[in-house]
Amino acid sequence: MTFREDRRSKVVATAASLSAAALALAGCGPVRAQPGADDDTITVVTSTNVWASVVAEVGGSAVDVQPLISNPIVNPHAYESVPEDAAKVANADLVVFNGAGYDGFVEKILAAEPREAPTVEAAAFGRTPPSPAPEAEEGHGHSHDHSINEHFWYDFHAVDSVAERVATELGRLQPAKASEFAANAERFQVQVGQLDDRARQIAAARQGAEVVATEPVAFYLIEESGLNDITPDSFVDAVEAENDPPAAAIAEIQDALDTRRATALVFNPQTESPVTAQLRVHAEQTGIPVVSMTETLPAGQSYVQWMDAQVAALGGAEGLK
Repeated sequence: MTFREDRRSKVVATAASLSAAALALAGCGPVRAQPGADDDTITVVTSTNVWASVVAEVGGSAVDVQPLISNPIVNPHAYESVPEDAAKVANADLVVFNGAGYDGFVEKILAAEPREAPTVEAAAFGRTPPSPAPEAEEGHGHSHDHSINEHFWYDFHAVDSVAERVATELGRLQPAKASEFAANAERFQVQVGQLDDRARQIAAARQGAEVVATEPVAFYLIEESGLNDITPDSFVDAVEAENDPPAAAIAEIQDALDTRRATALVFNPQTESPVTAQLRVHAEQTGIPVVSMTETLPAGQSYVQWMDAQVAALGGAEGLK
């Protein structure tokens, strides 16, 4: 089943279930107090502005979305929550977060203050099954699971499913608007499907073209685009553990750039280090395209606008034409 066929079948099923839920809840009343006592606006707290944008697309004017991280220069991996974050989570009608240890600060808040309000965890829909986040490594202030790639917003299939689940949860909170949320989710899913189509067009044109990455943030997009990430495992492991990569791994990447075996360098500016900055300069000096892939949304952009620009940048890289 293709991405679009799978999406259509899920949307039809979701719309039907939400309509049934709306009728049932209309007869017996909501299971919890109506959100937004004054204006019925649903308060949704998200870990980052990426998931906030997805929620906004589905909820429209019926939701007040409050991302805990919206500054594009902040690295969510290393973010430490403040008391205001816990207060927002405690007062939210719905919490949407990434999971798999990526935004562990949200998981800690939820664990410390059990709540009845619903949550949506993107990791539950990732292509790699989520596993419990390990204890924080010595010398680091956050937990990080190195066994999976937790950047699920680059997985269009996961984003599609998150939108569907958000529509379901919003429909339960406001049954009268369940069909509206389902319709909004469907429109958004069409756009996500178009992004996936464009990634597949890259695959059709340049299947197997080799790239290197300073950090595996765009793993799912690179995979969907049919590209081959040849970054040494030892380099990836070191970056993920926030250690200095082995000199041999750095030399291997430099050689891939010098010989033009690598057709592009995928660069994450939000996790820049002296080593990755050096590789970016090396790529620019050798004429290898540098494609920036970030963790959070640039100011003033929606998820679709942001991802559309990144897919275009990846497909338009000189070596991938």
